[in-house]
Amino acid sequence: MVEDAVDNAGRRQGRGRLSTLEQLPEEADADLAWLNEELRAGKRLQIDLLEEFNSRLADRGLAPISKGAFSRYSVRKAMQWREHDERLRLSRALCEGMGPDGADMMTVAVSERLKMAVDAMLAGGNLSAKEINALASANRAAVTAQRHAAELRRGLEEEHRKKVAEATKEVASIGKVHGVSDEAMRLITQRLAGIA
Repeated sequence: MVEDAVDNAGRRQGRGRLSTLEQLPEEADADLAWLNEELRAGKRLQIDLLEEFNSRLADRGLAPISKGAFSRYSVRKAMQWREHDERLRLSRALCEGMGPDGADMMTVAVSERLKMAVDAMLAGGNLSAKEINALASANRAAVTAQRHAAELRRGLEEEHRKKVAEATKEVASIGKVHGVSDEAMRLITQRLAGIA
């Protein structure tokens, strides 16, 4: 008998078995991806989605999904998306609080954690070709995200340098018009450029 899985808070997390939808063969992956997009959009009734999903499965010669299994899957996905949206909201707030480098630092941190998780799963072994492919894709995405973050940071730094240079010229011309000494202008320019 399979025992209930328990989360960190001691709550029951199902029977420890894969749902009927999670047990579908690979040939139904495209249909499952379609279903997840439709559930995420939340614009259609579950009963309509179930009917169309089962029709898609029938076209592939697969057995239909029961109303109960579909409902449990839909509820679980809705909870996952709410948690995802909350994590996204918190990440944005954290990045904004960290200043201009916040998003870059967060991307690097998440990418490194993802790479460590991939490495741990690979070290554990017993992975199917599909799981290894998914891990490789996740690792590739992490590396790409880090590269994009670095490119974005370089672009923002260059834009900042240009703005400082323009502001320095404007301050210098205003200072000359108002009779500010060369030494005072030098100090102002250094402070503006972040040197002093």
